[in-house]
Amino acid sequence: MVFSFSRLTDGASTTEQRKLREVRAIFVKHFPDTPGFMEKLVELLRSRREQPFELLLRTAEDGAGRVRAFAVVYCWPKLRAAYLDFIVADDLKPSRTGAGGALYEVIREDLALRGITGLYMDVPPDDAERVSDPARLPVNKKRLAFYERYGARPIVNTLYDGPPPLGQKYDPPFLVFDGLGRPGLPSRDTVREVIRAVLVGKYGWDKSDPHTQKIVRSVVDDPVQLRAPQYKGTASTVKPTYTHTSPLQVVISPHHEIHHVRERGYVERPARVEAILAGLAEFAPKRTEVTHVGTDLIEAVHDKDLVRYVERMAAKLKPDETLYPYVFPIRRPDRKPKEHWVRAGYYCIDTFTPLSRSAIAAARGAVDCAVSGAMLIEKGERYVYSVCRPPGHHAERRVFGGFCYFNNAAIAAHRLAQRGRVAFLDIDYHHGNGSQDVFWERSDVVFASIHGHPSEAYPYFSGFTDEIGVGEGKGFNRNFPLKEGVDDKRYLVVLEEAIAYLMRHKPWVLVVSLGFDIMKGDPTGAFVITPTGMEAIGRAIRAVDLPTLVVQEGGYSLRNLHSGARKFFTGLLTATD
Repeated sequence: MVFSFSRLTDGASTTEQRKLREVRAIFVKHFPDTPGFMEKLVELLRSRREQPFELLLRTAEDGAGRVRAFAVVYCWPKLRAAYLDFIVADDLKPSRTGAGGALYEVIREDLALRGITGLYMDVPPDDAERVSDPARLPVNKKRLAFYERYGARPIVNTLYDGPPPLGQKYDPPFLVFDGLGRPGLPSRDTVREVIRAVLVGKYGWDKSDPHTQKIVRSVVDDPVQLRAPQYKGTASTVKPTYTHTSPLQVVISPHHEIHHVRERGYVERPARVEAILAGLAEFAPKRTEVTHVGTDLIEAVHDKDLVRYVERMAAKLKPDETLYPYVFPIRRPDRKPKEHWVRAGYYCIDTFTPLSRSAIAAARGAVDCAVSGAMLIEKGERYVYSVCRPPGHHAERRVFGGFCYFNNAAIAAHRLAQRGRVAFLDIDYHHGNGSQDVFWERSDVVFASIHGHPSEAYPYFSGFTDEIGVGEGKGFNRNFPLKEGVDDKRYLVVLEEAIAYLMRHKPWVLVVSLGFDIMKGDPTGAFVITPTGMEAIGRAIRAVDLPTLVVQEGGYSLRNLHSGARKFFTGLLTATD
């Protein structure tokens, strides 16, 4: 069976509430004597930004979208360690082919991509002398045999699995360590910190209690040692043999085709969308209807004067008429040109973004496309791709340009920010000057852009490293300008730095402005990213493990649009070894 996988965040959406009910049903079925677990879990989810750890609630779902397994994981990034609190499957089969086994493999991969070097877990003992109920022994053995297939074995020579504190009755579990496929064993100090965090955070012990301190200090091996393998046929290099694909929702405006500038050399053309869709064919994405949004949301991001001007001018133009700006007056509110035809250059930053009826109708459709994607994220979808055309990230609050009229991704991010902080990553070759400008003074959206250096790439006047925001937005804007010729290896190093910067601000959702113009051979870019690099970029973004809205920006080689879309979403959606 092929499973899809989700991460639940705060349980606020209808979809997450339904999944939490299904998680509860599975847990109660197998642990009827553990009251209050779900209430505590929901409380931790909703207060996750206040916790000293990162809480991950992952689910595995069948083809009908029903939760078949769930796992609760605590992450301590500073320790590069994680603790598996629960992994519970509907069928409770410790099998690689079941939902629980599939989910465990997904968790291992996700943690490794996050930079976690060790996963720890409590597993009931498989030693008959340690088990109070002999009926549990066969199940305990199956569990430890399952984990041993991944090289995960109990840490030995500590008091962690020693007698329980006076007055408490339970079978002391083994503390099992899974190195996630990495060589080497953790240090004594790391394991001591992990044990302290587990005893205090999970079990509620006082860190100053003598018994807590005794167990922590009992870790003396450096590095720690694992129990020798106990089960025949197990191996420490097991790799998944299945492919799991997260569902992809795709939103496309039906109006994008009406915007077609037929002049020679105009690369922003309708064929771009068809090339992208051809690249996505193997994912069988679900097409979603576009919801029309009102002008109020656009004017929450763009200056009303700009919005009204472009729409009024579009209405004035004849169906086949096009207006190119040709005079660029100094932008002073008290010196605005009176002639509407001349005023175009007051609102536009270049000479290749013409106004027409079809352009503005298509631009409104692109806004609808991006916001419809945001609405799907709000309803609980994990990955949504808004294939916007025309693009939007060059449209600032008061000006448009760069083929962009309204800033689709910024408008979507603004809407998503009503629920909490948004991480906004721009990976188009050209600097997202418009998105930067929109959130320049805001802290509810943290923005990072990786792009061609403005000394040699459009728009030339923005995207330098010293642009960090002002006022409330100071420190919530960061640019990564790069010189020509950047390859896969260099790009991925910078991407890792950009993602780390965004994640420090603890967002609940990620918006990505995606440009395939970073690929080798694009007529407007000068990087040399390969299709393989696009897959690695998608994989790195997937490792962020947040609901993700991808909004299409640039990319003008049809071949790159096809291969880039296929490879990027292979990395974003599919985990294979």
